[in-house]
Amino acid sequence: MNFDRERLLSAAQEYGTPLYVYDTEIMKSQYERMTNAFYSVKKLKLNYACKANTNLNILKYFKSLGSGLDTVSIQEAMIGIKAGFEPNEIIYTPNGVSFEEIEMAVKLGLKINIDNISVLEHFGHEYPDYPVCVRINPHIMAGGNAKISVGHIDSKFGISIHQMPLVKRMVENTNMKINGIHMHTGSDILDIDVFLQGAEILFEVAKDFNALEYLDFGSGFKVPYYPNGDETDIEYLGERLGERFNQFQKAYKKELTLMFEPGKYLVSQAGFFLASVNVIKQTTSTVFAGVDSGFNHLQRPMFYGAHHEIVNISNPSGRNRYYTVVGYICETDTFGNNRKINEIKENDVLCFMNAGAYCFSMASNYNSRFRPAEVLWIDNEMHLIRRRENIEDLLASTVEISF
Repeated sequence: MNFDRERLLSAAQEYGTPLYVYDTEIMKSQYERMTNAFYSVKKLKLNYACKANTNLNILKYFKSLGSGLDTVSIQEAMIGIKAGFEPNEIIYTPNGVSFEEIEMAVKLGLKINIDNISVLEHFGHEYPDYPVCVRINPHIMAGGNAKISVGHIDSKFGISIHQMPLVKRMVENTNMKINGIHMHTGSDILDIDVFLQGAEILFEVAKDFNALEYLDFGSGFKVPYYPNGDETDIEYLGERLGERFNQFQKAYKKELTLMFEPGKYLVSQAGFFLASVNVIKQTTSTVFAGVDSGFNHLQRPMFYGAHHEIVNISNPSGRNRYYTVVGYICETDTFGNNRKINEIKENDVLCFMNAGAYCFSMASNYNSRFRPAEVLWIDNEMHLIRRRENIEDLLASTVEISF
């Protein structure tokens, strides 16, 4: 579908707004672009990072493409199994969870990624025969901003590279099995050389573990948020890192799997969020376009200043005017300030681009609003994959008492 204005308007008319629409054609294109970029690597595995969008049908679609699954909670792993992934196709990379949850991952048979020395030691004593991956912190600042950079020295993620001697001693003492080394530096990576610098650190750590099966380089690859905007040059990365990975394999004298965990890279551009305009309000300094949604449905702009292009699909040829697009939540609730958009009238449908990742998955019922429906375009057909919530859904887990 890509950006098909008529089909988006048709979806809004059939299912109402606010509404999420996802295009499998774009997901497939992104998946194939990344696999093709690493053509030189014999054993490549992409694991869809489903925290970006956990709709069961999207997980099933990536399964059909040959993807594995990256999860950060036991609940995501359970959804993955429901979607048809085998447990050994799911990597579980938690942070700060209880040991009981990690034991649940063992019982399910997942690939487990540990990023804490005390947890690693505990795991080694309890499950020395269960192979695990170690997540390192390479102490590199990478990513679009501080809130999405996770590989620096002050990050809560990963085991410091300076603690590797302790890790190796612990592994020797417990005789535990380390089958993978992992890193993830952050999101919105543009500087390939910084990423490759982190890769060299991972290679240096990996050479001291003699039973590895895979190296996992995380993800965080940037997609364009603006027309003709910047993005990660995945082809250049594939050429450089693929060559270096193959060199490492020869020195290691064993064939390994090169793994990535793309989430946003695969689904961000495939998503379109549709909202109808409730009011146009002109003040002494601003023209507001108020829509039938808010940061309860699309949190990223208010949470960390993320940019989503906003298009008036009801009036694509109207003259350009400047609007501040706001939501209906009862506090500051801004999608975009002073945006140049084709003239907006009440009841027009606005489309927010790049809405496939971290949008519905971060949605809430704040102000007791219902979460939107989701629609999937596949093979030129529109499929409802999540119905709009109703008041019964909102109250379903409430336990009512008498007064």
